[in-house]
Amino acid sequence: QVQLVESGGGLVQAGGSLRLSCAASGRTFITYPMGWFRQAPGKERKFVAAINTNGDGTRYADSVKGRFTISRDNAKNTVYLQMNTLKPEDTAVYYCAASPQFSILSFTYNYWGQGTQVTVSS
Repeated sequence: QVQLVESGGGLVQAGGSLRLSCAASGRTFITYPMGWFRQAPGKERKFVAAINTNGDGTRYADSVKGRFTISRDNAKNTVYLQMNTLKPEDTAVYYCAASPQFSILSFTYNYWGQGTQVTVSS
């Protein structure tokens, strides 16, 4: 069982940066690949980024490639999403999730956080 709590969301101007954190409970965090997803109002939840268990493998959605960086600190049971050069279209609720697979597919993730709101003003 893994419990996930996101933090770090907020309101930022276009071009700005935010760093999201996701703190995980449980000693099994290190065994789970982790992902970030986002959901804008009225739209389906979409993949943003994923990282494998030891942090040397990552995947990104094309829309965030080169602007966002996913990382993890297994000693702190935490995964991060550094978001730079933010755009209004990045506005969404951001969720972290844990999966037994290194995957971009939301249905493979079986543990989810409650989400944190990111709003980018133009």
